[in-house]
Amino acid sequence: MKTAKSTIIIKKKRRKKMVYYHTDSWKIAYADFMTSMMAFFLVMWILSISSPQELTRIADYFRTPLKTSLNEGTNSSDVTNPIPGGGQEIIYQDGDITVEQTIQLPDSEPERFKKLQQGLEQLIMNDPRLQDVKSNLLIDLIDDGLQIQIIDGESRPMFGTGSEVIDKNMRKILHILAPVLNDYPNKISLAGHTDSTPYANGGYGYSNWELSADRANSSRRTLISGGLKEYKIIRVVGMASTVPLETNPAAAANRRISILVLNKEREAAIIHENQRPQLTKESKEKGSQLKNSSLLSYISNIIYRQW
Repeated sequence: MKTAKSTIIIKKKRRKKMVYYHTDSWKIAYADFMTSMMAFFLVMWILSISSPQELTRIADYFRTPLKTSLNEGTNSSDVTNPIPGGGQEIIYQDGDITVEQTIQLPDSEPERFKKLQQGLEQLIMNDPRLQDVKSNLLIDLIDDGLQIQIIDGESRPMFGTGSEVIDKNMRKILHILAPVLNDYPNKISLAGHTDSTPYANGGYGYSNWELSADRANSSRRTLISGGLKEYKIIRVVGMASTVPLETNPAAAANRRISILVLNKEREAAIIHENQRPQLTKESKEKGSQLKNSSLLSYISNIIYRQW
C-alpha cells in the first residue's frame, strides 16, 4: 500500500511595525518645574539681601495688594507703595479711570486746617471701616496746626505690649489717613508717647524713650506703605511718658501716636532750630579779628623762642 505524504503548508505572516511617536509633552512639565525653581530661588535671594525695613514694607504691600476704596477713595494703582502697582482696577465703576482729582483748597491756612478737620471728622463718621475705632481717634486744632491722635484703648490696643509692632486696627487707621494727608501741602510731624510703666532695667537699657521712638517710626513706615509721600514727614520723635494725655500716668490713653499737620510758622521753626546758625556780619568780623590776633600771638611766640 502506498503511504500518502502529508503536505506541509507554511504561511508567512507579515508583522506590522509599531511606530512610536515621540511627543514633547514632557518639555512643558519640565519648563513648569524650572520656572517654579527659578521663582523659588529668586524669592530666597531677595529675602537674603533685603533689610528688615524693606521686608516690612513688602509684607505691608502684600497684606493689601488691591486696596480698593468704596467710599470716594483712590484706586490702588495711583497709591505710592514700595512696590508700585499699575494697570486698570479689577473692580471699577464709570469715572474711576480718571484718578487725578484737583481739590480746591482755601487760600488762608486757618480755613485750610478747618476744612481738613471737618473732612476727617466726616470720614470717621461715615467710613464703615472706622466705626469700631472711632473712640481711638482725637482730632484738635492747636497753635501748631492740626493734631490727630491715635490712642490706645483698654480693650483695643494699637501696639503689642512693650512692642513697636503695629496692630491691625492701627494699620487700618493709618492706611485710611495716608491719602487724605497727601491732599494737603503741609508737612507732618510724628510723635510717639508711652505711659509711665518703666522697664525693669530703668533708664540704662531699652526704655520708654526707645519704645516711643520705635512706635513713631513704625507708624511712619505704615503711613508710607499706605500711600503717604515720604517727603511729607519732616520729623519723627519719641516723647516717652513726658507729655501724658490723662492725669493718671499709667492710663491707656497716654499710649498714643500723635500726627501733627504743621502750619507754615511751626514748620519754619522746626527747620530753623535744626539748621546751622547763620553768622551776622558783626559776628564774622569779630571772629576774623580773633583769628588774626591768635595768629599774631603764635608768630610772636615762635620769634621769641628763636631769640
